[in-house]
Amino acid sequence: MRVFFYTLGCKVNQYESQSMSENLINEGFELTHDFSSADVIVVNSCTVTSESDRKTRQAVRRFKRLNPSACVVLTGCMTQAQPSSGEGLVEADVVLGNNSNELLSEKIKEFFSQKNKLSYILPHISGEKFKGDAITRFDERDRAFLKIEDGCDRFCSYCIIPYARGRVRSKSLEEIRDEIGSLARNGYREIVLVGINLSSYGKDTGFDLADAVKIANDDPLIKRVRLGSIEPDSMTDELIDRFKGFEKFCPQFHLSLQSGCDRTLRLMNRHYTAAEYEKLCLKLRNTFEDATITTDVMVGFPQESEEDFEESLEFCKRIAFEKVHVFPYSVRKGTRAEKMAQVEKSVKDRRAAKLSECMEKIRLEFFAKQVGKTLEVLVESSLVGSKHVGYTKNYTPVIFECDDSAVGSIVEVLVESFEKEYCCGKLV
Repeated sequence: MRVFFYTLGCKVNQYESQSMSENLINEGFELTHDFSSADVIVVNSCTVTSESDRKTRQAVRRFKRLNPSACVVLTGCMTQAQPSSGEGLVEADVVLGNNSNELLSEKIKEFFSQKNKLSYILPHISGEKFKGDAITRFDERDRAFLKIEDGCDRFCSYCIIPYARGRVRSKSLEEIRDEIGSLARNGYREIVLVGINLSSYGKDTGFDLADAVKIANDDPLIKRVRLGSIEPDSMTDELIDRFKGFEKFCPQFHLSLQSGCDRTLRLMNRHYTAAEYEKLCLKLRNTFEDATITTDVMVGFPQESEEDFEESLEFCKRIAFEKVHVFPYSVRKGTRAEKMAQVEKSVKDRRAAKLSECMEKIRLEFFAKQVGKTLEVLVESSLVGSKHVGYTKNYTPVIFECDDSAVGSIVEVLVESFEKEYCCGKLV
């Protein structure tokens, strides 16, 4: 049977889709990139915002409409957090949660034998262990995401993810070492360590994130190791000092901010102040040469006043992030923020547009500072013709001309100009 995967959401979801696809291949399934010819369509859902839920429902309905004979499988975070969301979606033939993805092959075969809708969502329980099969490649990518942590214990007042993912649990160092070895032997030279709350890696095992980074750094075939999103209050001086000692460590830090206003941070149940966050940014930039700091900022959180928003905006200007993902607050049922006084949609949209415009100017100023520099770039996908895109160690995107044979290698590029999304250069 031919299987098509459609993945929404974060790097962890992308990793899990890769893991599921490799498991299906081992079971005799064949992957396809054409959903219209697929016998099975797997939609791996995200539920971080209401918009994510909408896109998931839309995808399931569209795939069923365009390929009515296919078995449409809905899995991931939306169904795990809200089981009724999948069970009530008539176009979904098989409904799983992210905690039962290992049953994907079994449930697909069961559906084709019975032709009845199946729903199997295994709840997360306290004390459960990290699970999931390792991957050996990362299809259509030149860097490999490696999931080393799952779950979250933080319970921010706006967030449904602890309910979708359960409590913190970590992959063993031995499993990480073996998986990195397999990926390295298959040609991957950059590893991106990811998790639902990556900073909590090792909380349940007595290790920490630097121990995982060291394994990737010590593999002779790996050239770079990068971190996914991390929580600022978990970045201790000890961790930073250890990261500094790893020559392959990429100095790009995606530090989740959410707001630069202390009042809003308290309402969000975030565990740091704006001043503490700023101090961390200063330390990182002083410790690592050419460090970049990117972040997420939410606008229109319940009870956020215009003064609160302006305070957050000025904070973001002062930090001068190299890139910011700006998004309006989205109500998540079952969270504390759901019961707070809400901000009107028009106000949220206006604030998001204003913050995005300011942050885009700062990003272009950063690009302008790269002109004239010769940067080491990991060559990735082709764009048009001989043009390729690649990323520097601090995740600056660069486009330039080169042969396809260079994909996956690290080359030197002289930056000559920049556009809205990229720096532009030529091979040295």
